Amino acid sequence: MPGLEGLMHGFELAFQPQNLIFALIGTIVGTLVGVLPGIGPALTIALLLPLTYSVDPSAAFIMFAGIYYGAMYGGSTTAILLKTPGESGSVITAIDGNRMARMGRGATALATAAIGSFVAGTIATMLVAFFAPWIVDIAVQLGPQDYLALMVVAFLTVSALVGSSPLRGLISMAVGLAISLVGIDFQSGQQRLTFGLLPLLDGIDTVVLIVALFAIGELFYVVAHQSTLLFKVMPFAGRWMNREDWRRSWKPWLRGTAIGFPLGVIPAGGSEIPTFLSYTLERRLSKRPEEFGHGAIEGVAGPEAANNANAAGTMVPLLTLGIPTSATAAVILVAFQQYGIQTGPQLLETNGPLVWSLIASLVVANAILLLLNLPLVGLWVKLLKIPKPYMFAGIATFAVLGAYAAGGSTFDVGLLLVLGVLGYVMRRFGYPVSPLIVGAILGPIAEVQFRRALDIAGGDPATLISTPFTWAIYGTLALVFILTFALRRRPSKRDVLVEVGALPTSLVPTIEAVPTIEAPERTPVDGRTPDREAARTQSDRQ
Repeated sequence: MPGLEGLMHGFELAFQPQNLIFALIGTIVGTLVGVLPGIGPALTIALLLPLTYSVDPSAAFIMFAGIYYGAMYGGSTTAILLKTPGESGSVITAIDGNRMARMGRGATALATAAIGSFVAGTIATMLVAFFAPWIVDIAVQLGPQDYLALMVVAFLTVSALVGSSPLRGLISMAVGLAISLVGIDFQSGQQRLTFGLLPLLDGIDTVVLIVALFAIGELFYVVAHQSTLLFKVMPFAGRWMNREDWRRSWKPWLRGTAIGFPLGVIPAGGSEIPTFLSYTLERRLSKRPEEFGHGAIEGVAGPEAANNANAAGTMVPLLTLGIPTSATAAVILVAFQQYGIQTGPQLLETNGPLVWSLIASLVVANAILLLLNLPLVGLWVKLLKIPKPYMFAGIATFAVLGAYAAGGSTFDVGLLLVLGVLGYVMRRFGYPVSPLIVGAILGPIAEVQFRRALDIAGGDPATLISTPFTWAIYGTLALVFILTFALRRRPSKRDVLVEVGALPTSLVPTIEAVPTIEAPERTPVDGRTPDREAARTQSDRQ
């Protein structure tokens, strides 16, 4: 089914009353989890996954799409009014968005973010419909060694480009690959890393792993390091966009889309990189560069467009190759597996209506967000007046219930707490969580392709680099890493953010592509003052 024809059929399915209701539920829940620090789209989809087993797959994935985009919108709300990004893609938005709110232009900043998200999401979804069939035509010609090469790219780029340290990212990826080995080997039947525990024979449930790292680990961190009981919310005031605001925003929207979409299609480390590149580009092209860091509307328009375009771009490799390039895409991959649906080149043939309804629902969710949530932003902001202890207690309750519902086992609850401690340690010492999630989910698939390639070649390892596609992939990967390390000699992202007065030095090193409960308010830990802690982190990076 051609791209545009398939997309039109997807709209027919997405506009059915039942699916529209699920899209509405998804956008409302997504906005809620985006506004409330501590829950992100990956965690929310993981928690809701056991509750949707009795629902039609199309309706469930339409709801997941609404959650995905709704969380993007909600994250910008907290970034602008709280200077606490609800998810990593909104970190850059907090720079000028919060300054605009302090100047009494909070409504303008929120409108710019919402309309930019709609424009970028709509354009990017059309590009998904165009590129998906084209990539499928290429993917059906790939062999197991070619797929393994693509997964190696995903492993290395996500681990090296997410977070403040490539070494820490690689360590996090290695831990995820080790977790993926737990259980019975599918080929030999031998136990691996089970330590004699019978419940581990089936491996570690992905839902339990995600909930533990994203919810329990973050909760432990906040309890240990946060001191205030209430969020300090900026007043929601000002007018919506005027003609001058529109004039200054429409070009950044388009440029942000052009940056975010391709970096979502390729494994580029999540939404942090395209939003930062968009912000840097707008600052260089602006006639008023001195306003950046002090309330430039372009600094909100460009990054928010890049953020949403990047979210749509991640759907291309997920649906056509079965390769996730972000934590949320990895969870959606798990959702496909739970429904017994195999992602990859055959997905458009075997489950075409499901795929096209999912893609069309991205546009529908965008429109619902713009029409519903922009007028109701004041209601969402009131949720931030909930005291932190009550909010975190609710998050912990839903996390435990979600982990128990995944397998109906009390062992999973205990495992949840153990992995939560791991999540806390990673958060405390600056290890990104996204590489671990991608490694744990993509590891078994990479192992299958690795063994399949060696079996076909009679055990000859040279087969892993025997095709022109693998040469091109590994050559490009080497070039990317050479350029990456060369660019590290230039001023870093942290230096730029601190230079423009965007974020405190204690926050910048902790940016990573995972949902965060709150930007850390650095309090003395182990006898170190915040300034010493920031200096220590900078020294480690150097």
